[in-house]
Amino acid sequence: MNINFYKSSDASIDNLLQMIGKFADEQNFSVYVVGGYIRDRILCREKREVDFLVIGDGVRFAELLSSHLQTREITVYRNFGTALIYYLDYKLEFVGARKESYFSNSRKPSVQNGSFEDDIRRRDFTVNSIAFSVNQNDFGEIVDTFNGLADIDKKIIRTPLDPEVTFSDDPLRIMRAFRFSSQLNFTVEDSLLNAASKMSERLKIVSPERIVEEFLKIMQSVKPSTGLALMYKTGVMKTLYPEIAAMAGVDQKKDFHHKDVFWHTLQVVDNVAEVTNDEWLRIAALFHDIAKPITKKYDEQSGWSFHGHEEIGARLIKKIFKKYKFPLHKVDYIEKLTKLHLRPISLVDEEVTDSAIRRLIVAAGDDLEDLILMCRADITSKNPDKVKEYTSNYDLVVQKIHSVNERDKLRAFQSPVRGEEIMEMFQLPPCKGVGIIKTEVEEAILDGEIENTYEGAKEYLNQNFLRLSKSVAEFRNINT
Repeated sequence: MNINFYKSSDASIDNLLQMIGKFADEQNFSVYVVGGYIRDRILCREKREVDFLVIGDGVRFAELLSSHLQTREITVYRNFGTALIYYLDYKLEFVGARKESYFSNSRKPSVQNGSFEDDIRRRDFTVNSIAFSVNQNDFGEIVDTFNGLADIDKKIIRTPLDPEVTFSDDPLRIMRAFRFSSQLNFTVEDSLLNAASKMSERLKIVSPERIVEEFLKIMQSVKPSTGLALMYKTGVMKTLYPEIAAMAGVDQKKDFHHKDVFWHTLQVVDNVAEVTNDEWLRIAALFHDIAKPITKKYDEQSGWSFHGHEEIGARLIKKIFKKYKFPLHKVDYIEKLTKLHLRPISLVDEEVTDSAIRRLIVAAGDDLEDLILMCRADITSKNPDKVKEYTSNYDLVVQKIHSVNERDKLRAFQSPVRGEEIMEMFQLPPCKGVGIIKTEVEEAILDGEIENTYEGAKEYLNQNFLRLSKSVAEFRNINT
């Protein structure tokens, strides 16, 4: 079969591949496209990255091609025998054919030059072991040594060799198997799952950053729970992220949740994934109940409870992210959503004051919509009446929020009177007393005593000048 049977939506890629093949002929190289590009082309998934297998010196061929293409956008990794060329919005990676051998205490291989067959055998999964030639005499002819085409058709993840050998060579392939299952909606072969269970501890020799990279790709997939469930069932989750695995087996009341915290959490993540591609909101959903295992208590009257799990969970986030080398730039966001995820539903009652609504709006800030979205996703009951009830409750909360926010303009909330003006008015140097006065103004706005305007705040300061001056003086005396 010829790769041209699997038409690309971008005609320029075949022209590029034919040009590379012609150049390979001129330079006496045999060159093949391998791996994920072929898989994704067959599956009609757009991919701008193409891996090339060169029989001979892959780096040398890439350097010659770069000169021929008159592009300086080439990056060479001589230690790994690979080179990258960026051309026409494509990322082209070239590697020479090689064979590898591994020692049991390391995932760094001993690498030697090898044949086409040697290189294909070392590939991670059969769906990634398909190749096709770009040389002119057999351009597009598919070489499918390990029946990868059939596995794509059957939607199955399988290794070319014994999976224990494949995973011993590179333990990260365990995570890649789960990631491909999540991304492609493919089933992982049982022998592969058994090998993953046996060898999960070997993942500890892989750098945390590389594991996180695969984990985040699972979280970015169409249905993240597929990969997360495989991680749990094989013991990989317990090996890598025991705090997440610990949620399994923790019972909770079945009001609008799944009975088990872990499986409830996976459903919440999938619910979020159905409405947004934001990976960090998905991760916030994954961590929102992270403290339930350590706050779990049983009461004969009310059953299981998890008092304070939202506050404690928020405090755990940064520790977990640092421990496992997760990117830290979104820690504050995930802490915030974890801490606030119970607040919206508590505002349903008719007697809830505008002050409580204002405080939620200010606490959530620009992340208010994300918070509400995650709270709606938190409804995982199988009882349609319960789902309808809690969905209606959130509709009421959203109406209250919009009403108060529209009236009070709180989303960009801060004290209307600046610190410099407070210092001048109260004859204060820069000190904590300035913050005390600003906080009192903010509290007055949130409680509805004054409007969220400069004029309202200034009038409040004038009316309360003596009391506030006395409070600041007392604070300063106590702390000197």
